[in-house]
Amino acid sequence: MPLLIAAIQVYRVIILVRCIFSFLPAEHRSGDFYVFLFKLTEPVLAPVRKLLPRTGGLDFSPLIVLILLSVLARALPPI
Repeated sequence: MPLLIAAIQVYRVIILVRCIFSFLPAEHRSGDFYVFLFKLTEPVLAPVRKLLPRTGGLDFSPLIVLILLSVLARALPPI
């Protein structure tokens, strides 16, 4: 279980970094690193985004996924 909890923590950081990149100019979001982040996070964020109502340009899917990952990490039994 510690490995799974560590993987969840790393994925949470990856989502946060992607969120920070969303505030940067578009030329920073076309680099290889951002594409890598996008490919890692989009398979999880896209289904959540489809479930949420449209909010006029604000994307709450990262927040929802971060909350769900926190709940999951806390629900795992400690060793």
